[in-house]
Amino acid sequence: MRRQIIVMFFSLFWLTAPGHAAAKAGEPSKAPAPVAAPASVQSGALAAPPAAPRQRGALFKVQGGGHTLYLFGTMHVGLPDFYPLEPVISGAIAHATTLALEVDPTRDPAAIAGAMQQHGMFAPGSAGYKDMPPALADKLARVLAARHMELAGVAGLKPWLLATVLALGEFAQQGYRADLAVDSHLAQLAHVRHLPVLELETVQSQLSLFSRLSAAEQWRFLDDAIDAIENGKQADQVREVVDAWSTADQAGLEAIAAKAAEDQTFSGQFIQHVMLDERNGPLANKLAQLLGREANSVAAIGVLHLVGKTSVPQLLRARGLTVERVY
Repeated sequence: MRRQIIVMFFSLFWLTAPGHAAAKAGEPSKAPAPVAAPASVQSGALAAPPAAPRQRGALFKVQGGGHTLYLFGTMHVGLPDFYPLEPVISGAIAHATTLALEVDPTRDPAAIAGAMQQHGMFAPGSAGYKDMPPALADKLARVLAARHMELAGVAGLKPWLLATVLALGEFAQQGYRADLAVDSHLAQLAHVRHLPVLELETVQSQLSLFSRLSAAEQWRFLDDAIDAIENGKQADQVREVVDAWSTADQAGLEAIAAKAAEDQTFSGQFIQHVMLDERNGPLANKLAQLLGREANSVAAIGVLHLVGKTSVPQLLRARGLTVERVY
């Protein structure tokens, strides 16, 4: 199974902030637009009422020392009908003293742009795509042409970032929007309530993981992504993952995690071991510390961190905490 498309939307937030995935990557970008409830009247016509709140993603209740932490698995893009959030989540936030996110997307857009420039863009004078293997060059030309893109427009992006941009297109083609990301919505709610937002990671630390990839490994990463696009697997996986998240399908999410763990492609192994396993331990440590400090808190991270054998909930259990899966 190709992993890039799943992990980039369910494990990392930085790329889905508006403007960061464009061919203009590296330019300062604007903060995410506020997430508004669906309007009841549009263009003078009565609109359909919003859907009733429903369970989505995955939710765990973590307890220890008389304190409670609700841990929510998010999706880093969204649709209008994702909101309002279901009552357990909205109620937990209403009573929380802290909201923890991977990164607060509203805090420092300039930091995101700077980290993107450092880790995702070729340095001036670099050979860039001139060193691309010929077979990959032919494949890339096909996939860019199919999307009405030119290599000159994305030539500043390192191969791993271009792979991610192409994957982003699969979500956009199916109507999913970065400005309606669940993490961004939660951050907006917290700021309206003057609720402190704790960042569990930094954009710099997330993006620096990709800087470990050698030039040859980045070409392999891009090659994997193009293969998945051309054979239709990415589009299928978008639907599979979003359907599981949108319906809080426990079995479906666990099955996706199991398939992902079995992926033997280069990109699959990198994502599993570096982008998930390596980050899960520090995330669990920081959440355990938050639980120890705060009587009532909420944390929201990409849902793939919450499923599978090496998940954050499993690591929290190993630390002696009580972890209940709500849905």
